[in-house]
Amino acid sequence: MRINRYKRGLKKLKEVDANAGEQVIERLKDIAPDLARYVIEFPFGDVYNRPGLDLKSREIATIAALTTLGNAISQLKVHINGALNVGVSCQEIIEIIIQMAVYAGFPAALNAMYAAKEVFQERDMIKNRKQRIRRSPI
Repeated sequence: MRINRYKRGLKKLKEVDANAGEQVIERLKDIAPDLARYVIEFPFGDVYNRPGLDLKSREIATIAALTTLGNAISQLKVHINGALNVGVSCQEIIEIIIQMAVYAGFPAALNAMYAAKEVFQERDMIKNRKQRIRRSPI
């Protein structure tokens, strides 16, 4: 069963972010290979494969959760990239983070927004955007 969870997890993770799985395994193989396996098996082999939510919804929830933690910037960047890969727009990511300011506070939201900006810049999504960010009519 363990091999199936691992293979299923790698496959699902590749749907979200093709390179993330290999990077996790590579970075942890010399110090904590079991932790790398757990990261593949449980979230992606088990949870992400459950029925009920599509990948876009799962990534939206993950961005919200990581934003509220306020201390998981590396993981947040991975999941912002993953969200973009599965159809979440830049504007939706911005709105998720703004929404989290209400519950997690401005410092957590600011850290998350800076992380999102870095991802958008790395992917050339800011300078190539034709529209300005929507602002509230207030």
